[in-house]
Amino acid sequence: MRLFGRFELRALIGKTERSMLWRVFDPRVQQEQLLCLPRNKPASEAAYEQWRRSADNAARVQHPHLAHAVEVGRVDPWPYIAYDRALGETLEERLARTGPPTPADAAQWIAQALEGLAFAHEAGHVHRDIQPGHLLIDAANQVRLIGLEVAQDPGASEAEYGAQSRLAQREAAEEDVLCMGLVLHRLLSGRPVLDEADLQLVLQRMPPRGQELVRLGWETPHPIPDPLRAIVNRASDRQARQRYHLARSFLRALDGWLQASMHEEGGAIALLKDKLQRYGHLPTTSGRSLSVTLGGAMESQHASELAALALKDMGLSLELLRRVNLTLKQQGAASGSVLNMQRAIAMLGLNGLQQAARALKPWPGILNDTQAVFMHSQMRRVHRIGQVAQALRPAGYDAEVVYLIALLQNLGRLLVQYHFPDDAAQIRQLMQPPEPTPEQPNPRGMPELSAAYAVLGCDIESMGISVARYWGFDDEVLHMMRRQPPEMPVRGAHGDAELLRLTCSLAAELVEALTLTETKRQLALEMATRRYARSLGLGLREVMEAVYPPATLRSAAPAEDDTLSSLPAAEDERPRRSSLRDRGTPPAEGRLAETPPDTGTGRAPS
Repeated sequence: MRLFGRFELRALIGKTERSMLWRVFDPRVQQEQLLCLPRNKPASEAAYEQWRRSADNAARVQHPHLAHAVEVGRVDPWPYIAYDRALGETLEERLARTGPPTPADAAQWIAQALEGLAFAHEAGHVHRDIQPGHLLIDAANQVRLIGLEVAQDPGASEAEYGAQSRLAQREAAEEDVLCMGLVLHRLLSGRPVLDEADLQLVLQRMPPRGQELVRLGWETPHPIPDPLRAIVNRASDRQARQRYHLARSFLRALDGWLQASMHEEGGAIALLKDKLQRYGHLPTTSGRSLSVTLGGAMESQHASELAALALKDMGLSLELLRRVNLTLKQQGAASGSVLNMQRAIAMLGLNGLQQAARALKPWPGILNDTQAVFMHSQMRRVHRIGQVAQALRPAGYDAEVVYLIALLQNLGRLLVQYHFPDDAAQIRQLMQPPEPTPEQPNPRGMPELSAAYAVLGCDIESMGISVARYWGFDDEVLHMMRRQPPEMPVRGAHGDAELLRLTCSLAAELVEALTLTETKRQLALEMATRRYARSLGLGLREVMEAVYPPATLRSAAPAEDDTLSSLPAAEDERPRRSSLRDRGTPPAEGRLAETPPDTGTGRAPS
């Protein structure tokens, strides 16, 4: 029998470049334990004391998903941390016994481990050598992380060990998060990452140290849902800046997907609804509009004037639609949803209009100044989409209805930007293409759908549709709120709802094309026109007139006291005018206080 001090060595469970894991028997307590040891012994007594201090402090961190350390000791010259074997088997042992888990089980296991890891990071401790063997899982599928602070920092000198800088601590924490993503990759793919059992060797082959790419393949033991695939691929992205830097961010994305998959409207959607109850949907954007609305002169104004006034404020427009459609739903009305401001005001009455206006928070609501700039830019873009959609609408359709459909198609984006501004910033960052390299001269950023999956665990459009369903809109409106996916061909438009949905989808793609560089803008406009030309009966001339309207058709300038008129656009969303002047027809600014074109009385779904 081989001995390590008083311990009887039973089996070597795992060995990496930085640590070892042994299954041992402790005759003193007559039970099996797990011993975690550093792969290299401390170089001096001072280094051991630093290791002992860090290990003792880490052992005091208590969390349900961090294994309790039975003992922190030393068998000269090897230090160790002992854990109770009864806590469960290692993840490697579970995989060898039962095979690859389902995607939901794998995500739940890693989410538990991430919760414990995040708590440890916030307490100032790192792991430095996360492996599948360092995750213990019991019969109830509860996961605990072992080995905290066991592995030594390979970059620290003998005198500096245990007293690393904050930068080194942060880099080690980011490496822990990356290794946790590789463990999830291992669970879903059913085989070791890059055929390496030691994840430290995988890190050496991944950028920026190596050139190997780690992406989840399509030949997996179980089908992988697209949101989970996007989360896993982001965790091991070739660009270090695109990866998860915090365990909490990784945990939030996984938990969002798990909640959404287990409950139809869980995760980020449930959190959004909770925020809607506390903070409302959007803040008001025009102080003068509300002062006029709440004034005594409102009773003398015509309903059309009040409707035009309400349309200047996105928050007020959505609040009126919410109130009138929710009332119809509660009353069990058989008619369709209301998508007309004048009709909504007539149904709610002047008191209802006053209550809706008073319910809105003043600008910028719950946002700080920096977040408000991006919110303002997002609202300007949505307003521009509505203007272009009105110009492209088929003859006989109400311009106001088209504008509101375009607004509802972007409801999810507006709500995410307002209620989850930090997540919206992450999504924008993931959508930005990385710096070109010789290997990738024309890199691409993530599509919005994949970026939203990687951050929130669900897509933004589903969040908007869920809120609209919660507000009482019928299935026809919910269908019109779905943009045409850019990767799918456009089929013929059958019916009013499909025609208006495609019109607003085209307007959104055209406005997105205007944000591209000069060399790519014209091609993007032509490609979008070609996609929708047959279904909508539009040509390039009509599209260019809608995108670059003549000066005589531009809306009036905003009022001087418009709340948002003095705010600048976000830097990456400022309109590029230099190339537009060359055409001789600069586009309208699309400010929030502009009045949408006069509404007609043509066909519109009711």
